[in-house]
Amino acid sequence: MEQEFSSRLLEDAVTEMSRLPGIGRKTALRLALHLLRQEPQVARSLGDAVIKLREGVVYCRKCHNISESELCGICGNPARDPSVVCVVENVKDVMSFENTGSFNGLYHVLGGVISPMDGVGPEKLEIASLIERIDKEDIKEVILALSATMEGDTTNFYIYRRLAEKGVKITQIARGVSVGNEIEYTDEVTLGRSLLNRTLFSDQFQS
Repeated sequence: MEQEFSSRLLEDAVTEMSRLPGIGRKTALRLALHLLRQEPQVARSLGDAVIKLREGVVYCRKCHNISESELCGICGNPARDPSVVCVVENVKDVMSFENTGSFNGLYHVLGGVISPMDGVGPEKLEIASLIERIDKEDIKEVILALSATMEGDTTNFYIYRRLAEKGVKITQIARGVSVGNEIEYTDEVTLGRSLLNRTLFSDQFQS
């Protein structure tokens, strides 16, 4: 049974906040009551920031990372190595790898992993655009840096099969990332080492 509120405005705020991932109605209520105890400008600033975020942030036309312009800051940085592309599941993974300070190439954000149980097939991911980049750009190495889960491994293998005849080196991050772990929950030192110690993807098929 949902809690009844003495204020319709409070109820509406709690309902909207509870739509956010990981935010239940109890947490949403605490947040709403906290905002009520602050100066009105605090709520205005929060609201303005959220609106600007939603209206001002776009996705990079090349790698699909979040950006405020057509090209993200990473793709538009001439100091980055455009011949090496690290394939990740989502924007949070880009942030995780960037925090390691050990990668100077570019990224490609898939927007998820293949998961038939969830109705996510290859056509719903940015795999076609990855292949297009390889056909058009001078990419020499593709690093598969997906989480060590069944879905991540399935996606890695699918991409490997699609790129096998493209003449590009295909590697994967070292398994310092434990099986079943997601990239965003792996510490920076382990992530950095997994990049530096990456191996050829095809090595796993050799006896």
